[in-house]
Amino acid sequence: MNKKKRKLELATISDVHLGTYGSQAKELNRYLQSIKPETLILNGDIIDFWQFSKRFWPKSHMKVVKSIINMAAKGTRVVYITGNHDETLRKFAGVRMGNFEIVNKLELGLNGEKTWFFHGDVFDVIMQNSRWLAKLGAIGYDSLVMLNVFINFLSRLFGRGRISLAKRIKENVKSAVKYIGEFENTAASLAIQKGFQVIVCGHIHHPEIKAITIAKVGHITYLNSGDWIENLTALEYNKGVWEIYRYPRDEKPDNEEPDNEDPGADLMDMDSKDIFKKIVKEFKQ
Repeated sequence: MNKKKRKLELATISDVHLGTYGSQAKELNRYLQSIKPETLILNGDIIDFWQFSKRFWPKSHMKVVKSIINMAAKGTRVVYITGNHDETLRKFAGVRMGNFEIVNKLELGLNGEKTWFFHGDVFDVIMQNSRWLAKLGAIGYDSLVMLNVFINFLSRLFGRGRISLAKRIKENVKSAVKYIGEFENTAASLAIQKGFQVIVCGHIHHPEIKAITIAKVGHITYLNSGDWIENLTALEYNKGVWEIYRYPRDEKPDNEEPDNEDPGADLMDMDSKDIFKKIVKEFKQ
């Protein structure tokens, strides 16, 4: 028997990185199947065109796409905000197909508060000044995730829990902690100056809800939806209240269809643009 879906006014996810080995697509699909939001905001880096490999597009990744399509078909407003790893979609900003739309940023009025949604890579100094270095860093991060997959396989064999190397590094390395703090303060400062009361970002894979006060500038509520690689988190908004959803890592649904790492003959010869065209075709059906 299917569980009753939780009704939400708004749900926000980001940094799913479909098309990479680190993407926890099965878990995300279970989450999407459990909710019924009026609005779903995809806040960047949903499909990773930087690391995309036409030989790695499992069923679970396409299931996430289809779950989102089904939401739109059933009345959910779906807003895809472009990020840096899916920046190829920025040329499609303004495109609408039924309840689905692509934008670079979004403004909403929620509970009387002017709320600004965008991915956040605009605040990344590396992204702005050294694109090749940023992409090299993305490759290094993906390699770390691959190593993490192997370590967690061994961990499960010995009856131990899942660990996240990248998360531990970010939480314990001073430069990473400093970067996160600078990102949050920079985003907050700009949003305050533009007259927003709430800002919602992704990009740094660090889920957060907190008040930020910038001296001589003002204060704002800062939110970050985290990611579906390390943290498996989303932001949920209902009746004027924001909450961070954290996926229960021990959840194992019964009778789930096994994933198939073979993308199938119809995908083997596709590049990232072809995959996007296939997704657009799904929306038009």
